[in-house]
Amino acid sequence: MDHSKMKYVYVISGKGERKFWSKIGVAFVNRDGSLNCKLESLPVDGELHIRDAAVREDRDGSTSRRTPSLASVG
Repeated sequence: MDHSKMKYVYVISGKGERKFWSKIGVAFVNRDGSLNCKLESLPVDGELHIRDAAVREDRDGSTSRRTPSLASVG
């Protein structure tokens, strides 16, 4: 699997300055640029946000995927 094409799906809920991000699934980019989404839950309200699955290098040199911090997300 090409992990560069993997994305995380979040639901963003809340209003104003108080926004809450909940990871609810993953998405994969197809050859034609379209997306396939696999959701673990369905949002009742809020907005869906799909972003690249960030890869970080741990102190021991291994790599892992991580959820973005709220500070890094506009």
